[in-house]
Amino acid sequence: MTWSVYGSYLAVVVAVVLAPGPDTMVVLKNSLAGGFRGGLVASSGILVGNLVQGTAAALGLGAVIAHSQPLFLTLKWLGVAYLCYLGFQALRGAWKGDYQSLEDGEQSRARGFRRFREGFLSNITNPKVLILYLSVLPQFLDPAVTTTLDALLLAYTVGVLGFAWLLVLLFFVHRVRVWLRRRRVRRTLDAVTGGALVGFGALLAAEA
Repeated sequence: MTWSVYGSYLAVVVAVVLAPGPDTMVVLKNSLAGGFRGGLVASSGILVGNLVQGTAAALGLGAVIAHSQPLFLTLKWLGVAYLCYLGFQALRGAWKGDYQSLEDGEQSRARGFRRFREGFLSNITNPKVLILYLSVLPQFLDPAVTTTLDALLLAYTVGVLGFAWLLVLLFFVHRVRVWLRRRRVRRTLDAVTGGALVGFGALLAAEA
């Protein structure tokens, strides 16, 4: 693989990563509820999910899932259900408006696992991520000369750049955290985030 090919691939990946999607909303939801650390843990879960999907695509397992109607539909509807579940959670929080400071100890660690799980599951159950890998990677891979390592490099680039973009988002949220702590602002953002997650779930459900 040449640097020029990889540079072209980076340009495509950056455009995809910067587009708002479920990952962005999940990180925003968790950073509002758990601060920088909460958003970072959720971002780590998304990164792991991306790496798993990228590995599956690079090794050919992703194509098997995409071409198996029962497997693909199961993954799709799990994704729809989970995005809607997260969205309704955020909407419920906005409706109640009962925001309390995070506590230390076991409860805090339990929250940390939950945030990681939310990030991981929201990504791993989203078949659009797998389809992205399967549609973009072959355009930059020549079976005659490229290797599995080349495919893994391209796949992992998506996960790493996506994680870097989520970190930028987290730093921005952290900088304006005082403003975000206002109850009215927090309720509005939770409502917007929840609505967006439900919307992404509905769009996923509507796709053929």
